[in-house]
Amino acid sequence: MSYIDTYRQLSGAIVSEHEAVFAQLDMDQLKAFLDAVIEAKHIFVHGTGREGISMRGFAMRLAHLGKQVFWLMDDTTIGMHQGDLFIITDGRGDVGIHRRIVEQASKTGAKIAMITCLPEGNLAKNYADLILFVHSTVYMGDAAEDPGAPRQHDVVPTIQPMGNQYEQHLYLLMDIVAILLKDEMGMTYEDMEANHRNIE
Repeated sequence: MSYIDTYRQLSGAIVSEHEAVFAQLDMDQLKAFLDAVIEAKHIFVHGTGREGISMRGFAMRLAHLGKQVFWLMDDTTIGMHQGDLFIITDGRGDVGIHRRIVEQASKTGAKIAMITCLPEGNLAKNYADLILFVHSTVYMGDAAEDPGAPRQHDVVPTIQPMGNQYEQHLYLLMDIVAILLKDEMGMTYEDMEANHRNIE
């Protein structure tokens, strides 16, 4: 098979994967997520690896929507308090590096929103005030650190390596969420553009 044939096969298959993941998103969970963002005084966003890269794009869009948003580990990030929202992506719902962060966040009184492919994960189950379950295949979703930990189910299989599908879908989903937030907040694209960095 030539690289052209492979390209066409891959692009078609990957688009189909994302269509299937989009179709399974719970609309009640989506509405709760939108409401939490709108109501939050300050928003803190966190994710690691490629998941984090996807969420940085969403943090930018929240700023364009006029929200006071902070990337959690930046040096200029302020303290987290009641009335704030902490949004974290944790594909497996219990990634080790996130445990202390989520535990500390739970002590601040802020609401915790977790985007995950495994809502039965320990952190998602025990700390999240609201969950956005993305029915996507995540890296090591069937190979958790704890052999007794839950395994992924009800997710769209993928032909892609590692966590590609979830990381891609996260970026696409959060772009759609930003547009939905724009509508819910009564804003326009021009309003968002007015908040764009103007020193480039």
